[in-house]
Amino acid sequence: MEEISLYAYQEEVVERALQRENIIIWLPTGGGKTRAAVYVAKKHLESTPRAKVVVLVNKVHLVDQHYNKEFKPHLDRDYNLVPVSGETEVKDYFGKVLEKSDVVICTAQILYNSLTNMEEARHVELSDITLLIIDECHHTHKESVYNQIMRCYVEKKLNGERLPQILGLTASPGTGGAKILEMAVEHVLQICANLDSAIVSTKNYIPELKKKVPRPVKTFDIVDKRHEDPFGDHLKWMMQLIHEFMNLPPQFILRECGTQEYEADVVILEQRGVKDNNRILAQCALHLRQYNDALLINDTLRMMDAYRSLEDFYIEKSITAMDGTDIFLVGLFQENQVELEKLARNSKYENPKMAKLESILLKQFCQGVQSRGILFSKTRKSTHCLNDWASSNRALKEAGIKAAILTGAGNGVTHMTQFEQANTIRNFRHGTLNLLISTSVAEEGLDIPECNLVVRYGLLTNEIAQQQASGRARAQDSHYSVVAQKGGREERRELTNEYLEELTGKAIAKVQDMSPKVFRSKIRELQEQAVIARKLAESRKTEKRSRYNASSIQFVCRNCFKSVASGSDIKLVDNAHYVNVSPQFVRQYKAGGLVTLPKSFEDWEPGRAISCNNGNCNKQWGFEIKYKKSALLPNLAIKNFALETPHGRITVKKWKDVPFTVEAFSFKEYCNDNFADILD
Repeated sequence: MEEISLYAYQEEVVERALQRENIIIWLPTGGGKTRAAVYVAKKHLESTPRAKVVVLVNKVHLVDQHYNKEFKPHLDRDYNLVPVSGETEVKDYFGKVLEKSDVVICTAQILYNSLTNMEEARHVELSDITLLIIDECHHTHKESVYNQIMRCYVEKKLNGERLPQILGLTASPGTGGAKILEMAVEHVLQICANLDSAIVSTKNYIPELKKKVPRPVKTFDIVDKRHEDPFGDHLKWMMQLIHEFMNLPPQFILRECGTQEYEADVVILEQRGVKDNNRILAQCALHLRQYNDALLINDTLRMMDAYRSLEDFYIEKSITAMDGTDIFLVGLFQENQVELEKLARNSKYENPKMAKLESILLKQFCQGVQSRGILFSKTRKSTHCLNDWASSNRALKEAGIKAAILTGAGNGVTHMTQFEQANTIRNFRHGTLNLLISTSVAEEGLDIPECNLVVRYGLLTNEIAQQQASGRARAQDSHYSVVAQKGGREERRELTNEYLEELTGKAIAKVQDMSPKVFRSKIRELQEQAVIARKLAESRKTEKRSRYNASSIQFVCRNCFKSVASGSDIKLVDNAHYVNVSPQFVRQYKAGGLVTLPKSFEDWEPGRAISCNNGNCNKQWGFEIKYKKSALLPNLAIKNFALETPHGRITVKKWKDVPFTVEAFSFKEYCNDNFADILD
């Protein structure tokens, strides 16, 4: 077992935790927060009778990372450590696992499920834990699972119950959107209240910390706006034709094309079309969003990337035309397709940001040193486009750049699997790859080697994401580049984030300077307000869910507006899947190919994709799930439907927002109703 040695600044920040105070450790990325937490855990285990340490992480891959890289090497010889995630079977008897373990490292969702599940094998109480370590604890806000756990904690605290010690870890709590000191202080206090903890940082060893975590050299790599953009202009002209075709209601004023604001406008416009049974409005809005996406891609990536995004969309739409609206919209693209492709291939008008990005990469990777870099981009689609560009760019290949995509792991078909993610990072560490093209997944938590270069490309994010990304450039003489258009949104946002980073430090200092009495009073006041607010919110949710009887709700296909199901047909399986249990529903959909997911599940497996069976609609609705190897249940995505209520048609984003109560699925009742003849 390895000995744990700390730097002087780490010893300073853990001092109050060793005195059993609840604290948040605030250290920059690379400052060794997790190592400090291991040290606290070891001392706690040595000095606490019947100690139970639980380490919470907010991403599945961090369970094994913290277990293998940090906690196991230092604690495994003397203590029983268990990693638990949704990937492991032991999650189903978490209560028993905790009972027999000294240290459990798990996702926050696993713990929350066990706090709320009353089954003996699964259930745990917070009082069963003696030390609760919360990684990336700045996520303890709003409706995050961290905050759901800590709401339970705070309510029990106000009732005087016995609770675990809290140790939070963060590189930045941020300002919560505040831009003045007073409001930023309120945000930091709220984070402290949510975690029932004071926030600590090094005061006496700042030079040592700066030496351990040097700041990279930051450059704004600014490019001038295109002098001409005939491809973008042609897209805008086509959008104007759609505006004229749909006869936009006078109260709707759409903002500038090619902006996030325009996207928000057409999202609302589509919802209005669905609610008003106006298919022209709804469909035109959907197509306008695709054109706007193409303009945003054109602004960030290559013109051909923007063209292909439209081409892919219209390949599907050309075979699902239902009426004159579809014929007009598909026809408009087809009539202009040749011209759009011709403009997209004209290198004279290519995006200048791409040339700037190329020069930044060549400058770093042509110095004869073993360089490693991360290129941060906004979406999965953009990472794939950039990877395609990097792999086909002769100059980058000659410079020895070996790039790969790194995106989030999850259950969706577009996600990387845990194995793919781990394999990519392993290859990056060993030098088989030297450039990661990543979404925000690489900003925090992942065990990624020190980089010489970090590039933020086409990003509009907050100060927390900026600090996390900057912290990845930890190699000596490393560079941090922001590629942005002169005077554009990215440049303005980056400058704002610099100010907010400074403001965060000032706000934390203000909170740390409060007298213990004033701080405790503020925290208690915020906690009492939060408990009241939670109870009111729960009351409103209950009221909303009971607004209508399930049988009074009709589900309407969001594309063709055909009524296809009753709300009373919908049941909730395992608190996760909303399925239609009516035997007649099979007539409403057609089944496609098998859905594949990057992981397996205990009680169910995915079946075929399902879509609307009305004429040529083909609107995707979800996929079948095979439950307990016998029940074939259509699992529906609420975003693909509208709800016809006694007071008109509505749309909702998530199942939790439906205005009726969805009853739990009973496998026994389902079998009795559907297999009665067989059973008899």
